[in-house]
Amino acid sequence: MARGDVLRVEFPYPPGGAGREQAGRRPAIAVQTDVTSASLPTLMVVPLTGRLSALRFPHTIQVEPSEVNGLTQPSVLLVFQLRAIDHRRIPGKIGRLEQHYLNQLDEEMRRMLSL
Repeated sequence: MARGDVLRVEFPYPPGGAGREQAGRRPAIAVQTDVTSASLPTLMVVPLTGRLSALRFPHTIQVEPSEVNGLTQPSVLLVFQLRAIDHRRIPGKIGRLEQHYLNQLDEEMRRMLSL
């Protein structure tokens, strides 16, 4: 898996169904560098949702579907839900995020994390 890959991810459901974290099978973007990805049991990802209403939250980016990224509908990157996921929860790759979206994602992560 490489940085910028669009992955199919099995996000765990929170215990007792509490919380607002994304859960279930959904696409996510690998944001960790390729160098560290192979040496760690987890991968940092940003989940996507097909609910465009999520754009009302800060730290979100709309992504249009394409043959390159493999998405089938307009989606929203939920940058504020950045998290580590075990490699075993990633059954496969869907596509690759286009560079202009990856640049927006980098900028939004910098803004969110005050880097």
